[in-house]
Amino acid sequence: MNPGAGEGQPKSSVPLPDKATLRAELQAARTGRAPDLQLASHRTERALAACAGASVVAAYVARAGEPETAALIESLHRSGVRVLLPVLTTQPDWAWYTGVDGLAPGPRGIDQPTGARLGPQALAQADWIWLPGLAGTPDGRRLGTGGGWYDRALTHDRGDARRGLLLFDDEVLAEIPVDAWDQPVDLLVTEHQSLRCSPR
Repeated sequence: MNPGAGEGQPKSSVPLPDKATLRAELQAARTGRAPDLQLASHRTERALAACAGASVVAAYVARAGEPETAALIESLHRSGVRVLLPVLTTQPDWAWYTGVDGLAPGPRGIDQPTGARLGPQALAQADWIWLPGLAGTPDGRRLGTGGGWYDRALTHDRGDARRGLLLFDDEVLAEIPVDAWDQPVDLLVTEHQSLRCSPR
C-alpha cells in the first residue's frame, strides 16, 4: 500500500490492485493493529469538531478493528444532536440512536438501533454523514467494505450534507480503484489529521 501523496506529486506508475485484493490487505492490517485508546480519542475529537453545528448526524456502529465510533455517537447524543444509525437490511434503512440500551446485534454482529425504522429517505435529514471505509484519497475517493450498501444509501442524502470518512493514518492512500457508482467524501479524519478533500 502506498501512503497518501502530497498535492502535486506524480501518480505512481505501479498498477493498482483490484478492490478485493486491496480490501484483503487493509482488513489484514486492521486485524493485526493493537488498539490505542489515546489515538482513538484524538480521532473522535477531530470528528466532533468537524461536524460541530449539525443538528442531525448519520453515523454507524464500528465493528472490531474499525476506527472506534461509540464515543463519537454518544457524545453527539448527549449534546442534543439527533443521530441516525443504519438498520442493515438488503436495502438502506435508518433508525434514531436512543442510547446504548437501544442497540442490539444485527447482521454480521454489527449493533443497530431497535427503534422504528425510518426508511432510506431518512438520510435526507442529516447535515453530516460519517461513513465506514477501508481507505480514502486526498481527492475524496473512498474504498468501502464491499456490498455497496452506503453507495445506495447516499443516493438519498439531500445533496449538501457533508460526508466524512474515519480512517487510520496509513489508510490515506494516493490511489485506490473506483467504479462509476462509488460515492465520494468531503473529509478524511485520522488519529493525526483532518484532511479536506477536493470539492465534490
